[in-house]
Amino acid sequence: MERLLVIDDDREVCNLLEELLGNQGYSVLTAHDGETGLHLALKENPDVILMDMRMPKMTGLDVVKALNQEGRNFPVIFLTGHGSEKLAVQVFRLGVRDYIPKPYEPHVVLDAVERALREARLSREHDELTKQLVQANKKLQRQLQEINALYTIGKSVTSLLDVDQVLARAVEAATFMARAEEGSLMLLDESSGELYLRAAKNVDEKMARGLRMRVEDSLAGRVISTGKPLLLAGEGAKKLSTAYLVKTLLMVPLRVPDRGVIGVLVMVNRISDRAFTEHDMYLLSALTDYIAVAITNASLVANLQEEKSKLETILRETGDVVLVVDQELNILLCNRAACRAFELGQSDVVGRPVHEVIDNRELSDMLARLPEFDQALNTEVSLTDGRTLNAHVSVIESVGLGVVMQDITHLKELARIKSEFVSTVSHDLRTPLTTIQGYVDLLHRVGPLTEQQQEFIERVQRSLSAITDLVGDLLDIGRIEAGYDLEMVKTELEPIITEAAAELRPEAESKGQELLIHMLGELPPVRGNPRRLRQVISNLVSNAIKYTPVDGHITVQATQTDDHITISVTDDGFGIPLEDQPYVFDKFFRVDAPETLDVPGTGLGLSIVKSVVEKHGGRVWVESTPGEGSTFTVLLPKR
Repeated sequence: MERLLVIDDDREVCNLLEELLGNQGYSVLTAHDGETGLHLALKENPDVILMDMRMPKMTGLDVVKALNQEGRNFPVIFLTGHGSEKLAVQVFRLGVRDYIPKPYEPHVVLDAVERALREARLSREHDELTKQLVQANKKLQRQLQEINALYTIGKSVTSLLDVDQVLARAVEAATFMARAEEGSLMLLDESSGELYLRAAKNVDEKMARGLRMRVEDSLAGRVISTGKPLLLAGEGAKKLSTAYLVKTLLMVPLRVPDRGVIGVLVMVNRISDRAFTEHDMYLLSALTDYIAVAITNASLVANLQEEKSKLETILRETGDVVLVVDQELNILLCNRAACRAFELGQSDVVGRPVHEVIDNRELSDMLARLPEFDQALNTEVSLTDGRTLNAHVSVIESVGLGVVMQDITHLKELARIKSEFVSTVSHDLRTPLTTIQGYVDLLHRVGPLTEQQQEFIERVQRSLSAITDLVGDLLDIGRIEAGYDLEMVKTELEPIITEAAAELRPEAESKGQELLIHMLGELPPVRGNPRRLRQVISNLVSNAIKYTPVDGHITVQATQTDDHITISVTDDGFGIPLEDQPYVFDKFFRVDAPETLDVPGTGLGLSIVKSVVEKHGGRVWVESTPGEGSTFTVLLPKR
């Protein structure tokens, strides 16, 4: 029930107000002078004060001022028969809620009281909410401090890779957070089934060295088997081991992914009766998660170091030349075989630029060129002792370039012998082939031929033509690989490309194909052999015509980029299966597909293209999608 205080020296007014307000369910207190009313207000804490202005001992204004000085902000309603505008301003400045001149109507008083009570209720609710908010903020602030502390400790723990440091730091942090007298971490020895002390804080060193306990016979073993924390406090002391008594105890399991519970974090108070709380358990459970991550990380790092050591041994001892450089071409790794191959002796070469350490122009040029292509590159490197290495260079993301080289000197010698043999056989074949061709051409002169005889002769002529083309290609590729007929001069590419493609236009038109030539800007000259470069364009365009169906489209395009000229031949033909694309430039390789069975060829055209382009210091590659077509791209350095 809400209480009202009426202060008025007119007892009749007090009685009337007491009856009026009492009938409304309010509890009414009365006082007949200002001093008595002040003491009653301070003692009883009324919800609203109704007060006359002029009273014995203290006026209404004096009472309000005294209440304000005491810090008591009661809702006050003045009832006076001596009012004025000046007085109203004065009382409102003191915080008075309402001002009612006498004589007054009862409903006016009741309305004023209700308004004052509503304001009081709202004020109390506001104060209560503010109090709750302050308490909630304090609680949140405490939780935030704990989370920040846990995060800081966890970050510190997980940043360490040495297991001993990790565990020592973790136990120290746990002891601090739980405000424990002693802390320890016990790990499970799976071979013996015992728990042994791995790290400790404030534990006697002599006892720590020998502290081991069976899982089956201990509280820690219970935590291991159940995987749940354990809180003990209160009556008596609990024995953990001989002569080791505690008053309060908290144990939290240490769980590692894929291994389960591997240990127990133990917090102990041996002297203090302070009991550990559920909140302490929560904090330490969170900390053990950090410890588990740290132990896992440390184990992984140890394994990584072991594997790294094995890899370094393999790279160091392998017979292949291995060289790794960073993006600025500084040496990161150079194994023993590389040091022997490039005669580096025992000097420390790691960290130095490769061009300062290794005096080999072919290797330096290859490393400088690779980033332009953004893919693996194979080339040959000649050594001063006469050996030849096959170098495979690839981009290692976020590291630089890796080079692996194998000695192919014996393979080069075999290739030379094979080329000489092929060249000799090819030369020797030309004479009998020419003789056969001559006699076949003379057969029609000896008399009329039947239709069947004519058909046989045409078959022989086609076979002779195919053998002649094969011999010619074999001799061509032999001369190219040997470097014959490759005199290099300043060469304009545009007329070569245009004329080579134009010569094959009738062949394309005979199949209803559209052959387009695009020169994207003026092409600078290159240093090359015009006849061989013309052969490259002819072979690529001829290949596109062969493997593009009737009414297809073939586009020859040339442009320049930075230090290179790019020539591409694109068709919408049969395409090349992905598994066959690495072999299309090999000698005698032909795609085995139903669409290509009737397409004539020796399988040497693209091999000749590759040999010519590489002799010009360039590269050639293919991009193809079966059923959609192929694009052969040639990259040549500018003059």
